[in-house]
Amino acid sequence: MLTPGTPAPDFTATLDDGTEFRLADYRGKKHIVLYFYPKDFTPGCTAEACSFRDNYSQIAAYDAIILGISGDTAASHTAFRQKHSLPFPLIPDPEGRLRTLYDAKGWIPWMPPRITYVIDKEGIIRAAMRHDLRVTAHVPEVIEALEKLAPRGQAGITASG
Repeated sequence: MLTPGTPAPDFTATLDDGTEFRLADYRGKKHIVLYFYPKDFTPGCTAEACSFRDNYSQIAAYDAIILGISGDTAASHTAFRQKHSLPFPLIPDPEGRLRTLYDAKGWIPWMPPRITYVIDKEGIIRAAMRHDLRVTAHVPEVIEALEKLAPRGQAGITASG
C-alpha cells in the first residue's frame, strides 16, 4: 500500500462508460477518492459501493470525486453501477495495471484487497486505508480525511446546529 505524503502515481484509464479518465486532468481541480475492491456483485463489494453511493453528496461537497477500481470488465462494471444506482464511475483493471501501480496487493494472491486512497488537489496521497472485512469502514475515514483537506465552511459545507 502506498503511504500518505507520497505523490499519487499518474494514470490514464478507460471508465466503464468508455470515456477516458486522466488523473492529471484533475490536478488543481478536485480531490480524488480512489477505491480498489475485489469483485462486482459480491455481497461485501456491493455493501462497500452502496456505502460510497449513500454518502456521495457528502463526499462531493468536499470538492471530491469517487472512482472505483476492480479487475472486472467494463460490461460488468456498467451492469453493477446501473443495478445499484452508483453515481460515480468504475474503472476496469483486468490486467491489474492500476492495482500494481497503487501497490494494492492482497495477502492472499487470488484475493484482491479493499484499499482506498484520498488524493488531494495537488496529487498527493493524504490518506490510505485498508479494511478487507469491514467493508463500510472506508467511508467515515474518507470523510475525515476530506474534512482535514477542506474544513467545513471552506468546501461549500456549513455546520448545522
